[in-house]
Amino acid sequence: MKGISYITDNHNNRKSVIIDLKTIENHEEEIHDLIDILIAESRKNDETLDWEEAKKHLLQKGDK
Repeated sequence: MKGISYITDNHNNRKSVIIDLKTIENHEEEIHDLIDILIAESRKNDETLDWEEAKKHLLQKGDK
C-alpha cells in the first residue's frame, strides 16, 4: 500500500512500520482492522477463562 514504509534490522527483518498520516486518513477502516489484528495476535498466547469463571470474576470485582 502506498504511504507505508518499514524499518528493518541488519538482516532485513521488518521491525517497525511507518504509516503516512494521509494514508491513515484515506484508509481509516483498514488501519483500524490492522490494529485489531495486531492486538489479537499479541494476545493469542494469553491465559483464557471460560465464561463461568469470567462471570464469577466480574461479579466479585463488582462487589468491591
